[in-house]
Amino acid sequence: MSSTDPRSNPDNFCYRHPDRQSFVLCQRCLRTVCHECQTPMPVGVICPECMAEQQKGQRADNVRRMPKRIARRMGGDRPIVTYAIMAVTIALYLFGLIPGIGNQTQGWLAFNSALLLPGYPFEPWRIVTVVLVHSGIFHVALNMLALWALGRSLEPLLGRWRYLTLYVLSAVGGSVLVALLAPGTTVVGASGAVWGLLGAMLIIGRNLGVNVIPILVLLGINLVFSFLPGAGVSWQAHIGGGLVGLLLGWIFSRTRGIRQQTRQKLMLGGVAVGLLAVIFAVPPVLYT
Repeated sequence: MSSTDPRSNPDNFCYRHPDRQSFVLCQRCLRTVCHECQTPMPVGVICPECMAEQQKGQRADNVRRMPKRIARRMGGDRPIVTYAIMAVTIALYLFGLIPGIGNQTQGWLAFNSALLLPGYPFEPWRIVTVVLVHSGIFHVALNMLALWALGRSLEPLLGRWRYLTLYVLSAVGGSVLVALLAPGTTVVGASGAVWGLLGAMLIIGRNLGVNVIPILVLLGINLVFSFLPGAGVSWQAHIGGGLVGLLLGWIFSRTRGIRQQTRQKLMLGGVAVGLLAVIFAVPPVLYT
């Protein structure tokens, strides 16, 4: 004969506190829980372990939906700026293949710090237009592939004007380091701006809790390749753009609130003024 005393049945005691008798079950796992371990729900109660699992799932859903919510607030999730930059860059590369006038494209848009000096033709637009010209089909193809891969995620997350600001200032950062470390060198390519996107993605991804190890690996591989003998790439532009991207990624991450937008714009303006001050003031000193 079985005992009718409920105290003899172990199922009538809290699974977390075996000394506490209870007749309430968790609505998810159906284990017995005492009053201290119960979290009221719309129907029934839930135990601490099931509650933690449910909250973990909600946080994961929030992280997945975050870029879409931000994109809708910014006016859409289509990377229009990315596509526009790619279209202009590819069009200029194809224009440069035209015999005669086409092969002068690099001469008009490539960067050389000597063209910022007094006594030379003053052509400051080259600080930015350097990203629009490339040395060959593989050069432009790799940069545009990287821009497409990064821009599809980063532009909807930041919004168009922030993304464009990041791209332009990263390009300027690449030109600044070329002017400082390789004065008189002519460089072409969007690598500095692309490295800026990578740097910003690293900081923003880390703040969102995303796995940033693949970005670190990609940065490391590119950095090693930049220093290989005969690689023919400007490591100065890569590092300069990457450093600016890291800085802007930090600014974007620390000024996300609506009330911080004025501060964000002031900080971005300060970075732009600082970069321009360096690139226009330092080269004349290096050449004297």
